[in-house]
Amino acid sequence: MTASALDAARAYLQAANTARNAAPTEAAGVSTDIFGSLVQQSLANTEVAGKAAETQAASLAVGRADLIDVVTAVAAAEASLQTVVAIRDQIVRAYQEIARMPI
Repeated sequence: MTASALDAARAYLQAANTARNAAPTEAAGVSTDIFGSLVQQSLANTEVAGKAAETQAASLAVGRADLIDVVTAVAAAEASLQTVVAIRDQIVRAYQEIARMPI
């Protein structure tokens, strides 16, 4: 499951990079550039946490790390990924709500 969670985080990071490269627009006085950078930073932090967990797990496999360090790193990566997924879910819900509004 860890591999698929990390793949998801990488996919979100790639989507954020794609969105960042698009031309920024402003709506209701709020810059999408700020929001995009916050999302990108969250995704980057999630990727870093995932890579740290992978590194700790590999170190444990060769006997260079303690189990508690691995568990802590994996828990941090999981919490970070759950946060990103929760934000993504809220964005999708908001988009669906806007799409249901009558014109």
